[in-house]
Amino acid sequence: MLLLVVLAWLLSVPVAAAPALANGLATTPPMGWNSWNQVRCYDLTEDVVKKAADALADDGLRDAGYRYVVVDDCWQAPARAADGSLQADPARFPHGIADLADYVHSRGLLFGIYAVPGSRTCAMANDAYPAAGIGSLGHERQDAETFDRWGVDYLKYDWCNADTVDGLDRRAAFEKMRDELAALPRPIVYAISEYGVSSPWTWARPVANLWRTTYDLIPTWDSVLATIDQQAAVAVHSGAPGGWNDPDMLQVGNGTLTADEARAHFSVWAVLNAPLFAGTDPAKLSDDDLATLGNPEAIAVDQDFASGQGRQLTAGPGYQVWGKPLTGGGFAVVLLNTGTTTATVSATVPGAWNVRDLWAHRDVGTAVSASLRPHAAALLKLTPR
Repeated sequence: MLLLVVLAWLLSVPVAAAPALANGLATTPPMGWNSWNQVRCYDLTEDVVKKAADALADDGLRDAGYRYVVVDDCWQAPARAADGSLQADPARFPHGIADLADYVHSRGLLFGIYAVPGSRTCAMANDAYPAAGIGSLGHERQDAETFDRWGVDYLKYDWCNADTVDGLDRRAAFEKMRDELAALPRPIVYAISEYGVSSPWTWARPVANLWRTTYDLIPTWDSVLATIDQQAAVAVHSGAPGGWNDPDMLQVGNGTLTADEARAHFSVWAVLNAPLFAGTDPAKLSDDDLATLGNPEAIAVDQDFASGQGRQLTAGPGYQVWGKPLTGGGFAVVLLNTGTTTATVSATVPGAWNVRDLWAHRDVGTAVSASLRPHAAALLKLTPR
């Protein structure tokens, strides 16, 4: 048995944070679907995006909160139009992006797109995507106005070595697009991705609505656990809603993750108030994965920002405990078995609590404890008695 004593909870004074980006958006962590983890580059088509939108609307995930449908890299034609504007790849997006955004909106969803501050996208660098000049460098205003005209609701702005390739400064480049978006009549959530290299949690709150804290998550337990470990130092910088640490998109339903590992992954993302973006074919989710992504009690934890995102409360060989305050005076707690054998993970918490297991959807008494298979987690809600 692993007996853990949690003495201070989250009662320490949080690190002072700059005001959030004043665009009134992303007041809770955004949720949706992103194409990259499902189809990466060359398999991205308008049909893939429409089918994802249909599935989100039809299988209940839209109503659970997954509202943004984000088209990642490789939607672009190999070159800009004669007037310098971005255009969609004519073979894979024959009806264009505005038509696709209209379709997504018709399903009661919001539409997102991908761009970069430099001269080349990540797929150009890493996937040999045959394009030139499709980055936003020198076209920031034109691209922002294009996104506005197309009906874009969410922009993922990805760094892609713009420092080494184009000599850009991260903060200045991201601020430039922030200012162009702010000048538009259409509200667009602004997500930036520079993989945590320059500690964006220390400077990005007035710049963007969310910022990546790590390099890309891959669908293995080792990658998920390494990313969880990285969040321990980042979480204390959490501040007001409207600006979120982003430990990358969900890999539920992908790779070698087991059902236990997927729920552990989702449990920690929930207490981190992380943006929740599914990255698998929502029409082909297993019952287990659909139940994981659609768990209303876990989603409620993710969307509840009481005074700070979740923090790692204690950790040792084979276990971690994470917790976050909830509105109304309670807490959410993740008991995580990182080991390779079944173990009981427990926490002694000052006070008197009624405990609910949010995966079992039942009250489990007053003990903050669970017997867990390897790589499994319990997500518990503690309510004052």
